[in-house]
Amino acid sequence: MQPDIAHHAALDERLVKAVRGIRLLSLASWPADAQTRFLAGVARGQPALPAIEYPRLDFGDARRELAAIAAAADPAHPLGCYLRDSVHSWDIAAQLLESLGTPTVTTHSVALFGTPEECLPGDGPTTREAAGHFIAIANDLDHELLAPEEHVPVSATALQLQLQADLDEFFDGRVITVELDPTLIAKAAAGATRIRLRHGAAFSDYDRRQLLQHEALVHSLTALNGREQTVLPSLALASPRVTATQEGLATFAEQITGSIDIERMKRISLRIEAVAMALAGADFIQVFDYFRDAGQSQAESFSSAQRVFRGVPTTGGSAFTKDTVYLRGLIGVHTFFRRSLQQDRLRLCRRLFAGKMTLDDVAAFEPLFEDGVLAPPRWLPRWVSRANGLAGVLAFSLFANRIRLDRLSADG
Repeated sequence: MQPDIAHHAALDERLVKAVRGIRLLSLASWPADAQTRFLAGVARGQPALPAIEYPRLDFGDARRELAAIAAAADPAHPLGCYLRDSVHSWDIAAQLLESLGTPTVTTHSVALFGTPEECLPGDGPTTREAAGHFIAIANDLDHELLAPEEHVPVSATALQLQLQADLDEFFDGRVITVELDPTLIAKAAAGATRIRLRHGAAFSDYDRRQLLQHEALVHSLTALNGREQTVLPSLALASPRVTATQEGLATFAEQITGSIDIERMKRISLRIEAVAMALAGADFIQVFDYFRDAGQSQAESFSSAQRVFRGVPTTGGSAFTKDTVYLRGLIGVHTFFRRSLQQDRLRLCRRLFAGKMTLDDVAAFEPLFEDGVLAPPRWLPRWVSRANGLAGVLAFSLFANRIRLDRLSADG
């Protein structure tokens, strides 16, 4: 191994150890009984703002080690640049966790994930404006357009069996285990080798396909492929800086496989609007009512609202802004895939699955992939591995984008 590669590989190994305790989402999450207490108050007609007690955390030692790693990394080397960017991201995440329960979390969250007012890639509309677009379309559609089978709920137990069979077939064996978790507030959560479903939740047929494509074959799969990287094992970690690309890639996977419906786009968009509301002063009850008025059940409304208020006071004016990255990430990844086709570089799209990285990372890492320093992805979703089919979809998208719908309306 070349000395510069070996040097940065050793630093990356130190990084993996240093960030082991910085578990952003799990440490900022709420206890399961918070939902029971809140909904009991709603039933009595006396909803009360949830009072969440967070752990007092000190990541001083980890942050000092991160600073030492950044100082030792060569900013002129692609691995050194990656390490310095990663250190900066993990350091902000550590500061966020050290300030749980205070408005300061919002400042760190915005530094990591942005705000609803940020423009989409290509100087497009703001993320919030794009969310409003999808909400309006979903509200205009008649729900009777849904096929009969899409109205039939699927139990968590049935979905566990179905999803497990899907994954065992894909991996030709038991690589990822699907489990039921009664303590989970979200309907599902994915790790490298385990996907948890909330026990007692009801799912739709679209949920099954979404969980397979989004959670399993992007989030879990990139973690598994990242574990195959001997030089850069941190590619298996969900660094906060890769969140936009990860969620964008996962949502793009839903889109290109037909696993996303307009109601899913509406849910994503409602969360973005809810983040904007909270930042503007809306409290937890007002955001809960917003989701409920938008058609979500009480349990879903609580789950959606708590995503907005993870780690921050529930009194309004603060927000955990992670949900703003979904649309921004989707547009960024979609643009990346189309540009890669234009430039005859679809290999970059496949390499995005070699670990958890940003769009900029995969371009900077190109010589390292070519030299064999970084390994190609061991597993790929079928829609990515079938290059001809992927190219066909992207080629049509490139051409269709040249058609001006407003011009057609004017001529019609």
